[in-house]
Parts: sequence; C-alpha cells; structure tokens
Amino acid sequence: MSNPMMKGGAKRGAKNPKKTLTRVIKYAFSNNKLATAFVVFFVLLASVANVTAASRVSVIVKELLAYKDVSLINLWNVVYPNVIFMGCVYLIGSVSSMAYNLIMMYISNNTLRKMRNEMFSKMQNLPLKYFDTHTHGDLMSLYTNDVDTMRQLLSQTIPQLISSFVTIVAVFVFMLIYSATLLFVVLLFIVAVFFVTKFVGSRSAKNYVIHQKALGNLNGFVEEMTEGQKVVKVFCHEQKAREDFKKVNDELNEAGYRANSYAFLLGPITNNIGYLQYVIVALVGVLIMAVGKSETALLSVFVSVSNAAEANRMAVMAGMLVSFLMFARQFNMPVMQVAQQFSSIVMALAGAERIFEMTDEKPEDKGGNVVLTHGECEAGKWAWKRPKADGGFEYIPLMGDIRFNDVVFGYNEDKVILKNISLYAKPGQKIAFVGATGAGKTTITNLINRFYDIQSGEITYDGINIRDINKADLRRSLGIVLQDTHLFTGTVMDNIRYGRLDATDEECIQAAKLANADSFIVHLPEGYQTEIKGDGSNLSQGQRQLLAIARAMVSECPVLILDEATSSIDTRTEKLIEQGMDKLMEGRTVFVIAHRLSTVRNSHAIMVLEQGEIIERGSHDQLIEQKGKYYQLYTGAFELE
Repeated sequence: MSNPMMKGGAKRGAKNPKKTLTRVIKYAFSNNKLATAFVVFFVLLASVANVTAASRVSVIVKELLAYKDVSLINLWNVVYPNVIFMGCVYLIGSVSSMAYNLIMMYISNNTLRKMRNEMFSKMQNLPLKYFDTHTHGDLMSLYTNDVDTMRQLLSQTIPQLISSFVTIVAVFVFMLIYSATLLFVVLLFIVAVFFVTKFVGSRSAKNYVIHQKALGNLNGFVEEMTEGQKVVKVFCHEQKAREDFKKVNDELNEAGYRANSYAFLLGPITNNIGYLQYVIVALVGVLIMAVGKSETALLSVFVSVSNAAEANRMAVMAGMLVSFLMFARQFNMPVMQVAQQFSSIVMALAGAERIFEMTDEKPEDKGGNVVLTHGECEAGKWAWKRPKADGGFEYIPLMGDIRFNDVVFGYNEDKVILKNISLYAKPGQKIAFVGATGAGKTTITNLINRFYDIQSGEITYDGINIRDINKADLRRSLGIVLQDTHLFTGTVMDNIRYGRLDATDEECIQAAKLANADSFIVHLPEGYQTEIKGDGSNLSQGQRQLLAIARAMVSECPVLILDEATSSIDTRTEKLIEQGMDKLMEGRTVFVIAHRLSTVRNSHAIMVLEQGEIIERGSHDQLIEQKGKYYQLYTGAFELE
C-alpha cells in the first residue's frame, strides 16, 4: 500500500493569541455562567478588601504622628480599632481569594473534561487521511502536554489576570486620589515594564513555539521506539536508538533552554524595576514633604476625615506617603505577576490553538442518504433503503455485488496510485489480489470502505454508487481482517464481540470455532474471559490474527476483506481456517490479499496488479495456462517483493 507521507512533530504555535485567548475564555465560561458570576464577585471583593486595608494605614500613621501624648494607652487606643478593622478586611479578602480559586479549579476541571470528550469524539469523526498525516505521538501530545498547559491557564493564569485587572483599576483610583504626581512616576515605570515584557516576551514566545514542536517530535520518537523495541533488539540497534534519542532530546533541551532563559530573565528584570520604582516614589514623596506642598485632592480627603490643622500637615503627608507606597506595591505586583506568567500564557495559547485546530478539522463526510436496514422490506433480510424522487423509498437487497469502473486514485493529486481499474465481484465470489508491495492491492480495499475517495471513475455496491451510501452503513456491511491486528483491553469474548456488539456469547463462540480460534482460547487461563493486555501482548501473533478473523466472522457482513489475514499463521492452521472460510463464504463476497499464492488457488478470480494496473485476471488454472506474470510467481521464476 502506498501511504501518504507522515508529517511528524507538532504544528506551529499560536498564530493569533488574542483570538485564541478570547475563544478559550468563551469556551470555559459560557457553560459555567453561575460559577463565573461567583468568581467575578469574589475577585472584586478580594481586590477591594486589600485596597481598603492598605488605605487604612495612612490613617494610623497620621494619627500616631499627630499625637503628642505617646503613652502606651493612647497609642493602643489609636491603633487597635484600625488594626481590628484591617484584620477583618484582610480576612474577607483571604476568604474571597480562596473561594474564587476553588471555583476556578472546578471550572478548569469541568472545562478540560468537556474538552477531552469533544476531542475524542471529534477524533472518531475524522477521516483516515488525518491519522495518516499525523504521528501518534503528536496526537497523544494533544491529550497530555497541550491539555496540561490549558489546565494551568484556566486554574491559575486567568484567575490571576482577572484579579490583577481589578486590583490595578482599584489601586489606580486610590493613587489618583492621593497623589497625581506620584502616580505619574509609577506609570513611567509601568511603561518600562511593558516594553521590557514585550521585548523579552516576543523572543520567549518564538522559542516556546519551537519547544512545543520539539516536544511533539520527542513524543513521536518515544512512541515509535516503544512499539518497535523488539525490532531494535533483533538488529542490535540499541546504541543507534540511544544516539537518535539523544539527538531529539538535545533539540528539545536546546529549545527549552532558549525559551526558559528569556522567561526566567523576565522575572528578575521586572522585580528590579519594581524595587527601583519603590525607591524613586519614596524619594519623590519625601521631596514633596520637604517642600511642604501637598496636592489639594489628597488634603481634602484627610481634612474631611479628621479636620486636621495646618500644624498636622506633615503627619497627613507622611500617612499619605506610607499608604501610597503600599498602593504602588499593590499596583506593581499584579503587573509583575502577569509579566512573569507570560511564558505560561504563550505555552497555553500554543497548546489551545493546537487543540482547536484538531477540533476544527473538517469531519469525515458521512456520505449519501442510502442507508442499511434490516427486516423492513422482508423479514430477516438486509437491504439498502434509497430515497425516491416522490418522497418514498425503494429497497435494494444487500447482496455484496461490488464493481469498479475505470477507477483512478492517488493519495496526492500529483501521484496516481491506481490507473483505470475495472473489476467486478459477484455475491459469493472470492476475489484475490496479487502483486508486489506498493502495487495497489490494499488501496483497492480501502476504496471499498471509502477510507479515501477516488478522483474519477465509479465504484458500485449492489448497483448503487458508494458515494450515495452513508459511510457508517457502508462499513457495517463490510468485515475486515488486517495484517496488523489490533486488540483492545478487555476479555477475549469482548474482542470477538467487537465485530457486532449485540452478538451473544454463543454466536461469539461459534465464530471462534469457525476461525479455529476456539482450540487455543479454551486452553487460556480463564478461557473466553481471559483479559487481553497491551494489544494482545500475552498472545502470539497467530492467535491475535485468529481472534481478528473470529471478530470479522461474528459481524455477519456480506462482504469480507482479508488483507494478509493468514500471514502469521502456520500452514496447518491456515488449512483449517480455509475450511471455515468456505462455510463463511456461502452467499458472501470475499476480497483476499495474500503473498502466499497457495491461499488464493480456490479464488473465483485472481487479479495480478503491477504499478497500479491490473495486468492479468482469471482463475488459477486460466492464469497458469497463460504462463504470464502469475505463472512466474507461482512457479518461483519471479518472486514478490
């Protein structure tokens, strides 16, 4: 089979961060409106409480400096009401902070649960081409690394952004009331922080994109090496595997170092700017006190509260300065926190965009409006239900008559795989495909399933163009056994029943007997209830294929596709399976792909493919008489590659 080239690694990072962040917020909060309202309420309450408590400090300082009698009793009388007030306010702020963080944790978990469900559901509706062009490691990275960055964004970063915004607004208002001059000094440093964050953050963002891609490559490599560990050991390539892993790991390490070095620089730089701002604000405030001038807006507040005399002007200004320094700290802290979380935001938005790219992928076309029915036209019979122009329906018996008419197909438009393929398979016939690897044998069977759509020509099923048949119903009528079998975690019985979920235990056992799987199943520790582990790691390859054949048999499909289904089964077992297959084939169409030509001798027709074209066709005896390519293959004059 000629597969399209795999695209390894992660996709690029967030191309539109604002749009992605808006979508994340809408996605998270639209389905948690009540919880979101509580978050906003508690954030507001926590921010207002912290600012209110800080404003009380100025009152304490002013009163202490204004008191001439500094006895302990008088000091206590001045301090304790304000301390109790501040303690109560800070307590309210702390409880509110805990409350909105707990609620955000609930929103985060609820959102990620919904997101994973939607991701997995969407994955079931994606066309096979999507999985051919994305590595398994990259897809796994969506559910692990990218979802984990989303968790941090929702549970920590977004609450911090909301709290920081409210705090900044509240503190800004208080600082403006206290001193416009000192506020101007603070804003100058905030502008400096902004430009530093933009400069360092942009470089960090670029490197985090590279880091996410390198992480996806590492995941894909580890997944590939884990699956191929047996091959690595057989060919003694452990050292080569170590060297290849070291190269991929070094690329991730280098990308991570570059990304994190910028991110870690941002924290110390912004902190130092904050400390410098604190010192400059204090110096400017002291100069204002030394000059003896105060801003009218500030003084009017204190005069209205305490009716302070001119002699207490210095006490008022000192209290103002202490409170303003606290406000400056409160104003600066959320700005610094947002700046320091820039790298987390970048990673989270890159992960979110990768997730949204997957969920926004165009789902597989469901196909036409012809559906499969059972018993509607005749009791116990399967039929195709096709709408008619007059609004009614016509029922076409499901027979398994499949025909290709001048089919042209290529995975890519510039590379044709199948060239003008024409063939037919009547109900009950066994059609075999023979040819070298890449000749197009498996591709033909993939087209019957509509895993891919053809460029030109027509494929009909019981006289109906398969484009007009609903894909789910089309595939329900087909049983497939692939060369690379896949078993699921569960019992042997569960894996056989996967072919038809409503099959009874008796039907599953009968299918296993037809496939000659029953002989080894009954000798398993718990028979049909034996748990299968790790894709059947506790079974041999031949046993796994026997179970896959039994799974196809229990499906009772009128058409069977066997893609090298007996490649890992010994000759004796293969003979037994052929006997069971003869019973199963009664009234069914079977397509067989096999390298062992002995398994296709009893086929009604054998198609010999070469470079996407049918070069010979006929029964075994007819092809032997022609003494062409099939004859050379059968007699050993030419070997399949």
